[in-house]
Amino acid sequence: MNMFKDATIEEIEKTMQEAWQAFFTYRKMSVAQRAGFMKAIAKKLEATGDELIEVAMKETNLPEARLRNERARTIFQLNSYAAACEKGDWLSIRINTADTTTVPPKPDLRKMMVPLGPVVVFGAANFPFAYSTAGGDTASALAAGCPVIIKAHPEHAATSELVAKAILDAAADTYMPTGVFAHLHGQSFEVGKALVEHPFTKAVGFTGSLKGGKALFDLANQRKEPIPVFAEMSSINPVFLLPEKMQTEAKEIAQTYAGSITLGVGQFCTNPGLIIGIDNGDLQTFISALAGCIEEAAPATMLNPGIFKNYVEKRANSLTMPEVETVAVSTIEPAMYQGVPTIATATAEAFINNPFLHQEVFGPYSLVIKCKDITEMETVATHIEGQLTATLMGSLQDIKNNETLVSLVQNICGRLIHNNVPTGVAVCEAMQHGGPYPATTDARFTSVGPDAILRFARPVCFQQWENELLPDALKNENPLGFWRTVNGSLTREKI
Repeated sequence: MNMFKDATIEEIEKTMQEAWQAFFTYRKMSVAQRAGFMKAIAKKLEATGDELIEVAMKETNLPEARLRNERARTIFQLNSYAAACEKGDWLSIRINTADTTTVPPKPDLRKMMVPLGPVVVFGAANFPFAYSTAGGDTASALAAGCPVIIKAHPEHAATSELVAKAILDAAADTYMPTGVFAHLHGQSFEVGKALVEHPFTKAVGFTGSLKGGKALFDLANQRKEPIPVFAEMSSINPVFLLPEKMQTEAKEIAQTYAGSITLGVGQFCTNPGLIIGIDNGDLQTFISALAGCIEEAAPATMLNPGIFKNYVEKRANSLTMPEVETVAVSTIEPAMYQGVPTIATATAEAFINNPFLHQEVFGPYSLVIKCKDITEMETVATHIEGQLTATLMGSLQDIKNNETLVSLVQNICGRLIHNNVPTGVAVCEAMQHGGPYPATTDARFTSVGPDAILRFARPVCFQQWENELLPDALKNENPLGFWRTVNGSLTREKI
């Protein structure tokens, strides 16, 4: 139960005033200073020890091993984003020196990314560390030079409070300006609304439901000054089973995907909630093998009663559709608030004609779609909304033989997977964790990996400025040693 009081309008106003003042100091701090702050947060987070894990276990029902791994991932994120911040590639430096020989003469032009301003971040329910108070959005914004205001997720408010203390302690140790980080509570939608609508808020980070993300997006676009909302919202992560692969590996694929569907009680944004195959003997072999695994899979406690209630309702709504057939349900009796692993099937025609079947059922549930042939599978692909991931389980020849399908699937996702599972998101430069709406509100960006920093920065061009007045990143002598594109050539040399 959340024992923390919602922030008042007066507290929100004070917080935003302090963040706005901090912005003008923090934005001028070097990338090394920002990186030092983030590394200090990582050390403080590690020093929280067992207390943080124990509190998080009570609030989220997540097991100790999962939480320890997630905290380690969050520490890695902070350190890796700090390294990326210091490296400077995200600044996208472009320099075209003056050319007086042209008519008219070309001025000296130098462009780089600069921070947007205070960023409001909403903690995620399913990742109390990695996507919450000290998670990827916070790390990205701090790396870009933006103060962060966290609205704690009410279902793990005490966990968020402990993490916030670690961040504030790190800020004090590294002499950050007051207001560079703030932590507020709010079960009421009004708290989030006030934060998004505040004129000093310049961007929003959100991970959660489509309903919640869309509401924040709409608020941000109705402001006098619209601001970007980078929301990760809804994804069913379709998996396409291609014929040659299925002829030899149907059972093995089923076993692999049973593990992916039930991992973490299905409470991952990359959970494979839709599986599409051609209705033949091989697909029936796959379904039978998958059903056997699901029947043996144990129910497990979900994150909180609200998520459990949502799963029960959406699962029931899907299974009671006249065109949906329940194939397998865990045979193990569930305890209170435990999600029951479930598999169902429907025809491609039913999926195409019933938009409800396209909706995410957040939990250990997946719907298998039976297609008559590859052509109908292609039609299904055209009716699937934007996704974080999409997977093609196919042999080399399958991929070569089905270029149209591959192209259609690429159109709907941010990460295109071949012969693997979507669950598991590596924190690295090549990761793309984002996709077309409704997966996210802006498919051009990722929320995982160093490129996530770009969400909270914008380009500014300095025209005809004296060298000594330029930011260090743009000066002729390149004192920071960054890679820069100078007159079309990538270099670290002085000008």
